[in-house]
Amino acid sequence: MRVTTYSESSVVVQMFTEKFGIQSYLINGVKKPKAKIPMNVLQPLHLLDMVVYHKQNTQIQRIAEARPAPIFKSIPYEVIKNTIIQFLNEVLYKSIRQQHVDEQLFEYLYHAISWFDEADELSVNFHLSFLMKLTRFLGFAPQAQVRTDQKYFDLQEGSFTSVAPVHPYFTADVDGNSLMQLLNTPFEKINEIKFSNAYRRLVLDKILIYYQLHTASFGQIKSHQILEEVLS
Repeated sequence: MRVTTYSESSVVVQMFTEKFGIQSYLINGVKKPKAKIPMNVLQPLHLLDMVVYHKQNTQIQRIAEARPAPIFKSIPYEVIKNTIIQFLNEVLYKSIRQQHVDEQLFEYLYHAISWFDEADELSVNFHLSFLMKLTRFLGFAPQAQVRTDQKYFDLQEGSFTSVAPVHPYFTADVDGNSLMQLLNTPFEKINEIKFSNAYRRLVLDKILIYYQLHTASFGQIKSHQILEEVLS
């Protein structure tokens, strides 16, 4: 979700929807005291049940109603969870460009974020696992190691290789195996993955490079450093 000021009391919100893909919505009066749709509803990755007016070939649509569904119980109130969500929101904004409907991607996002909010035990690996699992829906999930002599993970090709690539975008197989572990471990078990703070930062750096290599115009992530500070 991205909110842009439109006028003194109105905003344009870009969000990913189940039925229409990425859409931009004009919401009037959100900054007024008795707004029908208040600003605190329009938070990064908050899940909304909406009634919208949808017109084909119109760049900006309108919302009739919007309410949280579900109402988050921890993400808005826990600093670490909120920082992780802010970070993931930025990555998603830079990664998801399509305006066509993708209900499988929507379902993944909805259930992953809902699980994170409901989880009683904080997982500092959630964002790593979330991003690796997301690659399946974005079309560049890495391929598993098939031979023991494949000692390098090629970030550009998304596969293991026995010979070091000629380009600089590769890492040792142990780091590649960590990426695969994050990809294949269910959220319910990601606390069983034990990374030091330093190694977690290294893995995140590799994941962001991986996204940069496979996503057009991905650029730099501004919330990256803030996240590392909060998790350190």
